[in-house]
Amino acid sequence: MSSEPDPHASTGSRVPEEASEPAEAPRQRPRVGPRPMQKPGRTETRMKDMLGALLILIPIALLLVGVTRSCTFAPTGPQIDPNAGPSVDAPARLAEYARVSTFALRVPAVPWRANSTDRGPVEGGGTAVRTGFVTGEGRYLRLVQSDATEENLLRTEAGATIPTGEGVTPAAGLSWVTYRAQSGEPFRIATVPNPGPSAPSRLLITGSGNDDEFRTLAEATLRATPLPPGAGTN
Repeated sequence: MSSEPDPHASTGSRVPEEASEPAEAPRQRPRVGPRPMQKPGRTETRMKDMLGALLILIPIALLLVGVTRSCTFAPTGPQIDPNAGPSVDAPARLAEYARVSTFALRVPAVPWRANSTDRGPVEGGGTAVRTGFVTGEGRYLRLVQSDATEENLLRTEAGATIPTGEGVTPAAGLSWVTYRAQSGEPFRIATVPNPGPSAPSRLLITGSGNDDEFRTLAEATLRATPLPPGAGTN
């Protein structure tokens, strides 16, 4: 007796399984907070460096321009703008010094700007009255009037090192003993007689002025009427 095949019996073939759907990739969460710092590009870095350098160099350049406008190169010494810098009333100052001076003072009438005056002691004894002038060509000369000896006056005005003697230079009827400093500036000293009972005094002229300017100052000084010591401009 034959039996019908059991529909639930295995036929040796497997029923294909349903294909599974691919898993979804995890979603990235949005970034919260500041973005990480990035290195600036080379062009941007160079531009910042150039601007920074300019901000440093511009003030330095302006300072150098201001300094060099008042000075120029001179082989024999510094030159100064004759129209720049301080000015003093040399005749009035010398008149004040004469009131307390023990020797006669002279006020040279030169067409230059007086930029300094002072009165002080001389090393080894004596007093020096100084007047500084800026010449028309921008050079500098200093006139020193003193009752000190030549050696003491030279040591005080030239410093510790005594300049080398170069001989005598005639000017304004006097013989000026000339010394040369290491800086190249000459120191010229003359002994000048004073009227009345006043003892002779010494004149010293130094600075970057040339020979013609030295003679101009020497002649103007000797032409000036001496102010009597202790009298001023009475």
